Amino acid sequence: MSTLEQASASPMPNGITDPNFRPLPGRVGNLTVPQQHALQTLKNQLRDEGHFVEERMDDPMLLRFLRARKFDVPKAKAMLLAAEQWRVDMKVDEIVRTFQFTEKKKVDQYYPQYYHKMDKEGRPVYIERLGKLNIPALYEITTKERLLQSLVLEYEKFLMDRLPACSAAVGHPVETVCTILDLKNVSLSSFYQVREYLSEASKIGQDRYPECMGKFYIINAPWGFSAVWSLIKPWLDEVTVSKIEILGSSYQQKLLQDIHAEDLPADLGGKCKCAGGCSLSDAGPWNSDEKTRNGVA
Repeated sequence: MSTLEQASASPMPNGITDPNFRPLPGRVGNLTVPQQHALQTLKNQLRDEGHFVEERMDDPMLLRFLRARKFDVPKAKAMLLAAEQWRVDMKVDEIVRTFQFTEKKKVDQYYPQYYHKMDKEGRPVYIERLGKLNIPALYEITTKERLLQSLVLEYEKFLMDRLPACSAAVGHPVETVCTILDLKNVSLSSFYQVREYLSEASKIGQDRYPECMGKFYIINAPWGFSAVWSLIKPWLDEVTVSKIEILGSSYQQKLLQDIHAEDLPADLGGKCKCAGGCSLSDAGPWNSDEKTRNGVA
């Protein structure tokens, strides 16, 4: 038995084929006795009060809320129940069943947001090109409400489809995302125009889908970005801020330390040139026709 297994109050997750995998603290397979007790207490309270949703509230999901509130059970439960009420108000289940973002290809011209393959640790890579934002053109095609519905759908697909597929591809649980936010050619005025959407999107991520961020790179940060950052930073909690790395235009080497060149789009310094463009390919192991390592077709 390894030292980790002896120290942990919870067994290792099932289905691990990577012999080098060691779960991070606060995850299944690496819980202290108080953390395991907090998990069981939260689970029991949710069941006793009729709030437990069997198909969604597995241990990794409950632990995300517990970590977000430093394993304070009352605070974690309050956060989770608020998220559950938000799911009702937002009609999340209906979005998953019926929402079709039919304008996606047109939106991609003015606000590219997409998942694309994995980083070297198996995380799905999410790329957002804020510098291409054209608000007047964007809101002729779609609305803020539909953008938020699309965001929610992508979060649900991230949890239900992308993470399980990435986990199977690398042989160990994958619970977080690697995000690249490209600010090339971004202007302060365009940011101000979209700040309401960005604020709401950030709140959804932090409050409703907590502890999903693994790495976050802000690239091509322009001169004067400190003014924009001063507006963004208050929306984020301290843990989130600690995971963000701000890079200028010489970012390629850093990204390639964490993402294989063949998995990083060519216009970000990699070698990938998906047919029809990486931003619309949805390339990754979550697509059943992609059989080779790291979702490379």
